[in-house]
Amino acid sequence: MVYRLSACLALLIVGVIAIRTLVSRRKSFLRNLQGPKSQSFWLGNERDLSYQNEVGDIELKWMRSYGSVWRRTACLGEDHLMVADPKALQYILHGSGYHFPKRADVVQFYKMIAGRGLLWAHGKVHQRQRRILNPAFSAPQIKSLLPVFQNVASKLVQKWKDEVIPSDPSGTPMVNVCPWLNRTTLDIIGEAGFDFQFGSLDNAQAPLVQLFESWVTLHTLYPSELGLVFKSTWKYLPEWLLDLFWYLPRHELRQSRLFLEFLRGLSRTIVEKGMIKNEGNDMMSALLRANGSKDHNSTMSIDEVVDQIAILLITGHHTVAGSTIWFLWEIAKHPEDQERIRSEIASARAKNVSGGDLTVADLESMVFTTAAIQESLRLHPLFWMLAREAERDDVIPLAFPVTTKSGEQISAIPVQKGTHVDIAIDVYHRLPAVWGEDADQWNPQRFLDPERTKQATVGAYSNLLNFSGGIRGCIGWRFSVLEMQVIATSLLENFEISLPPQNEQTRVFRKPGGTMAPMMNGVEGAWMGLVIKPLR
Repeated sequence: MVYRLSACLALLIVGVIAIRTLVSRRKSFLRNLQGPKSQSFWLGNERDLSYQNEVGDIELKWMRSYGSVWRRTACLGEDHLMVADPKALQYILHGSGYHFPKRADVVQFYKMIAGRGLLWAHGKVHQRQRRILNPAFSAPQIKSLLPVFQNVASKLVQKWKDEVIPSDPSGTPMVNVCPWLNRTTLDIIGEAGFDFQFGSLDNAQAPLVQLFESWVTLHTLYPSELGLVFKSTWKYLPEWLLDLFWYLPRHELRQSRLFLEFLRGLSRTIVEKGMIKNEGNDMMSALLRANGSKDHNSTMSIDEVVDQIAILLITGHHTVAGSTIWFLWEIAKHPEDQERIRSEIASARAKNVSGGDLTVADLESMVFTTAAIQESLRLHPLFWMLAREAERDDVIPLAFPVTTKSGEQISAIPVQKGTHVDIAIDVYHRLPAVWGEDADQWNPQRFLDPERTKQATVGAYSNLLNFSGGIRGCIGWRFSVLEMQVIATSLLENFEISLPPQNEQTRVFRKPGGTMAPMMNGVEGAWMGLVIKPLR
């Protein structure tokens, strides 16, 4: 009976939305833009994107055919504007304030996995939460956490020397670095973020490690076609109805509930511990101090603080680990650049008269290392697409004119209130007009070119969109970049990293999950096999 009612309700919702979509399409200017042919009314081009073998297979082909902006069809015949043009991105992310909010279905998804924190919030709520969180992510605060990053990174190095290297008779084992990096960054966010010891490097079976591995990759990759259509209806439904959907008898919804319940329980434990201690150098202590205002308009409730911790647990370890994994993959393919980074490390050590750990200034002086990290972030953005929606009628300017179906060249695109905008991060990162004709190739030197400073300001970090940009840019980008620098230099100073012999069994694919995941045929879960050789 429950299934019949659910099916009837779903059909009614889909029918109403389909009629609404058909009416709105007749009015939309997007119909005049070039774009790929829709594969079906129900799925449009959604299946092309969600089921592509690797991130970029489809959207980069579209960019080469239609330019830096184009129209695509989503589920139920709905038109979306896909954007990779730098001026358009600058306007959407920076110039328009909150007038291009996250799409309603995306907001609901974030609420389902991480509660009502910064990822979910919009407008005045987002401004208040971000204002309170800012002191915990200031440059001085992040720099003060450097010893924590270095201690955990050193522990990873020692684990590889004591456990991984001896496990292979040749002394140069092939290692799946994904679980190791995830455990490392989880321990870092635990200690630096909350003065909390997860002990993940000592326990590969820790519940939180297993939870992230099973949910983040396996439950976001290649969703069912029915699931795609179902999720496309969320943006039209009231929040109270979406909250009821949370309890539908579907496996992925049940897993999402368990995921959030576990995170909230752990986060509440962390918050209670922080409130008792009420001092320290970790981000939790900085947040609680900033949240101590007597002005209720400048504070967050305990439930809000709990949900902020849940978000930081996800973004503070999974995304940094993923980005570092792709960096190691690129640097394994380019041994000459690996040696150049080691030379920079040796030079920084020679100038460090104290003989102790590298300082923030030492890391900042390693310009090629930084450029290599930036180039890896450019080629492999974990979040490869962002979904936004026009809150009002607007006109989006373009840096590079495009040709419409009628043959007219236009340098701006009028959009109606409610128009869905897909920010194609992976396409912008490989746009030849921005990054040069070698945009598809590894070339860290491009970030050392002084001419690059003339580009339009788009992203929060180095004009990249890994951390988004503007008022919704990632608040923790400094934390992530410094953490990547520390882990990268620690590993490359101690190990030579190379690719195993390349064939169909060892080839790594950039899979289009919730984040871009490295995976290999025949292996479940994230996989990045690299050969590790100790240097000393």
